[in-house]
Amino acid sequence: MNVYDTLKQLGLELPPLPPKGGIYQPVKQVGNLLYISGQGATRGGIPVLEGKLGKECSVEQGQEAARICALNALSVLHDYLGDLNQVRSLVKMLAFIASADDFNQQPIVANGASQLFKDLYGENGVGARSAIGVNELPGNIPVEIEFIFEI
Repeated sequence: MNVYDTLKQLGLELPPLPPKGGIYQPVKQVGNLLYISGQGATRGGIPVLEGKLGKECSVEQGQEAARICALNALSVLHDYLGDLNQVRSLVKMLAFIASADDFNQQPIVANGASQLFKDLYGENGVGARSAIGVNELPGNIPVEIEFIFEI
């Protein structure tokens, strides 16, 4: 299975590489693991959606935001590796969801990213995962996700 062909079949393309927002590395390789810094629901550094889940944003909007985070991570991986087919598996995903006080559907929001990786890599795209509700995220984005991949 070719990841790029699957992206096309899904009607998706890699977004431009997200701009860095601080002093950090977008990717840090340790052995055969790639740690991807938090990716927000942005395009070109501009938030696609703003607000909190359960207040300004619906679950469906949150899932789309999570999917955008995943696409940004793929863009970072493509820039680093040159070929997304080198990815063997998603090891871990940590999703931060800006949430209203009574919102508790963070795992359902994170499914937006999880489903994309399952679609692209099959069962190897399903890793360990946490979905955490937080007060605020940079730029008032609703979702930010960190990833660990095995190559």
